[in-house]
Amino acid sequence: MIVAVVLSAGESSRMGRPKALLPIDGQTFIERIVGALKQGGIERVVVVLGFNADEMRRQIEHLPVEIVVNADYKLGQLSSLHAAIRHLETDPNCAGMMVHLVDHPYIDPQLVKLMLQRFDDAQYAIVVPRHQGKRGHPVIFSRALFNELLSAPMDQGAKTVVNAHRADTLEIEVEDVGITLDIDTPELYRQHVKGA
Repeated sequence: MIVAVVLSAGESSRMGRPKALLPIDGQTFIERIVGALKQGGIERVVVVLGFNADEMRRQIEHLPVEIVVNADYKLGQLSSLHAAIRHLETDPNCAGMMVHLVDHPYIDPQLVKLMLQRFDDAQYAIVVPRHQGKRGHPVIFSRALFNELLSAPMDQGAKTVVNAHRADTLEIEVEDVGITLDIDTPELYRQHVKGA
């Protein structure tokens, strides 16, 4: 089983308010993302919180997710991945994780479905979508990489692990620009979200 991990631990300092709770098409970013993951065939969704975790937990407790709190969120994104891996590594049924960022709300359930299928079929260590030569999210990491991710340099993030496994990475070319759309400033929010 692939477990989805949504990283939502940051301070949203450039946005000025929690990105997870921004409205989009009558939902919040986090509601839209969790809905797309579930529609795409993901059974378990883990949301990693950090900044203002207690308040965020109250805001999303209605969602069908497991919540993990990363006390070290100020160390960056990789610290949130570490928190998720520690939560998942005791589950023998977890074959890997599909990592998604909360500021990428345009996630397509059909892409989720395709990535899960290709991961099962091909047994690559990493599966990542690509749009016009640029990699995006979500990204599937096989369980076989969990220890490498845990020992990767905190300041370099997961990129070192991704770069070390180029030959073992499946890139799926997609038409969907949403995989690379990172909405982390008010300007980008107004530009890309209708009615913002």
